[in-house]
Amino acid sequence: MVQKYQSPVRVYKHPFELIMAAYERRFPTCPLIPMFVDSDTVNEFKSEDGAIHVIERRCKLDIDAPRLLKKIAGVDYVYFIQKNSLNSRERTLHIEARNETFSNRVIINEHCCYSVHPENEDWTCFEQSASLDIKSFFGFESTVEKIAMKQYTSNIKKGKEIIEYYLRQLEEEGVTFVPRWTPAALAPSSEMPSSCKKPAAPSAVVVPDPALKEGLSSEPLSTPSGVPEPAAGTPDDKLDADYIKRYLGDLTPLQESCLIRLRQWLQETHKGKIPKDEHILRFLRARDFNIDKARETLCQSLTWRKQHQVDYILDTWQPPQVLQDYYAGGWHHHDKDGRPLYVLRLGQMDTKGLVRALGEEALLRYVLSINEEGLRRCEENTKVFGRPISSWTCLVDLEGLNMRHLWRPGVKALLRIIEVVEANYPETLGRLLILRAPRVFPVLWTLVSPFIDDNTRRKFLIYAGNDYQGPGGLLDYIDKEIIPDFLSGECMCEVPEGGLVPKSLYRTAEELENEDLKLWTETIYQSASVFKGAPHEILVQIVDASSVITWDFDVCKGDIVFNIYHSKRSPQPPKKDSLGAHSITSPGGNNVQLIDRIWQLGRDYSMVESPLICKEGESVQGSHVTRWPGFYILQWKFHSMPACAATSLPRMDDVLASLQVSSHKCKVMYYTEVIGSEDFRGSMTSLESSHSGFSQLSAATTSSSQSHSSSMVSRWRFC
Repeated sequence: MVQKYQSPVRVYKHPFELIMAAYERRFPTCPLIPMFVDSDTVNEFKSEDGAIHVIERRCKLDIDAPRLLKKIAGVDYVYFIQKNSLNSRERTLHIEARNETFSNRVIINEHCCYSVHPENEDWTCFEQSASLDIKSFFGFESTVEKIAMKQYTSNIKKGKEIIEYYLRQLEEEGVTFVPRWTPAALAPSSEMPSSCKKPAAPSAVVVPDPALKEGLSSEPLSTPSGVPEPAAGTPDDKLDADYIKRYLGDLTPLQESCLIRLRQWLQETHKGKIPKDEHILRFLRARDFNIDKARETLCQSLTWRKQHQVDYILDTWQPPQVLQDYYAGGWHHHDKDGRPLYVLRLGQMDTKGLVRALGEEALLRYVLSINEEGLRRCEENTKVFGRPISSWTCLVDLEGLNMRHLWRPGVKALLRIIEVVEANYPETLGRLLILRAPRVFPVLWTLVSPFIDDNTRRKFLIYAGNDYQGPGGLLDYIDKEIIPDFLSGECMCEVPEGGLVPKSLYRTAEELENEDLKLWTETIYQSASVFKGAPHEILVQIVDASSVITWDFDVCKGDIVFNIYHSKRSPQPPKKDSLGAHSITSPGGNNVQLIDRIWQLGRDYSMVESPLICKEGESVQGSHVTRWPGFYILQWKFHSMPACAATSLPRMDDVLASLQVSSHKCKVMYYTEVIGSEDFRGSMTSLESSHSGFSQLSAATTSSSQSHSSSMVSRWRFC
């Protein structure tokens, strides 16, 4: 398996030229990197005007590995080839490194880049990426991988320290400024001040690079030929290391890499509409920074949020009065770590009465609103306390808990709530303080604990009786001034006291069932299943030409092809595919086909847009300005992997992809809307039809909408 690393953007608040002077002091060897024994220059090239300087070194490394492994491998040192391409005109340095030793068994590639900060030309940005692919190594592949990753991450941590060390060294020598490169004709005639002197580069044999010579011209060069240039590191699309430390906390280099790679994947597949970094990080932490597992659960959660409009719950849903009066829970200041504190007097709450009066779904929705409010408060506290706060503390008072709370429908509702919260709000609970646990508590704990994640369970602290008042109790986690009055504290707590729900507010099972159905069908999105040979199609009738068809859909499973067709005649009434009899007509997604099998493309209907291939997990928005009235058919079709053109044997990627969709079934969730051209042009109406629904998980959408004569995939950008 190929291991990959991608760093955040690290910023030095020093000019590029001064950073380069510090960087050159790392060669031919660096005492701050014990494993870096020596380096020899093997190739060097300088352009006539001095703007381009390419130097290739052979670096000798003493890897910290077991002596037995070195003996088996037959080497004491490992050699790497490093190529540095400095473009003084563009103020960039690209560094490429690859292993020379065991290159047929292990493939290591690294690319680093120093460049000018896009918003401050007196600052320098640095970022790096690397990959490790161990083909074989005498049966020690796993050991070698661990050693390589350990060595690499330790050197990453030292990278910035080393540059800063040499910057201080330069300052002690009186070098605080290095002038920028200028063409020879414009260079000042006066000599360089002594404070600007820079150690001369070691002499070497000059080996011109034809590719570089061809790249030289009077126009500015973006990068030396043959050197890949990564995207510019800007605050908008890349993460800054200082930002990570300030808002996300201390992460290891590999954890930073996982966050950046998952974030990049979301940007590519969700067209720039991604949740906030804190939320992505929660899913990574919940899956021990396994990118594949985190990506799967995060995508499922984003689809769930979008389908049920969870992002708007705080703005659009008003809790029933029964909840406001009898739900004994509420927010209450913060704990000693700055986490928002939620107080729940479960023992005083009539769970049976609430379930009988409101139903399971209303209670679930209320708990979701509490979690959404918790996310908002975490953001506020991060700003207030000046440190990352991504979770909250929950204080649960069980005084009064009895067998009434173990009523089976009530426990069922609790388990359902736990399941939903665990799946969609991972790593949001920082600590759970359970106070005054009665004898009946072990029974409740036995019922619910199997549904709670192991990482979450480790955050539980349980106190029986008045133990919370002793050593290791509440005062260790909550300031004395804000301990609630019902726990013998000094602070008045405005959390409702709960009590029995009047039976006059109870509702019948039929009423509750209808209300529950209403709550979770209040969505503008529809679900559909797509099968191999059985696409899903919807009909849009257009009366006025130049109307605008807009769409917003997520590919929940598998890969699909999206098509738009036009026909002058109406298709026959929709027929559910024969496969639909097999559970596909459920709310989970149906399958409808409109295009008759006897219809011929070009005669009975025509394609008005090029097919769009959409991968699993992608979120797609777009619009089409109609040219003619008539009937338009939007089609989602199963995407089959193309056979390899070079050989009759399938590629490994094709085999893996076919295994992943072995059921030949895809799922999409979609919404479409037709807008009159007079409403679409120059208005923001279309944005409402293709809004992704990350209002709480990402910042406000800032985008402008233009009408096009053809379809466009919208790329909404969330700052």
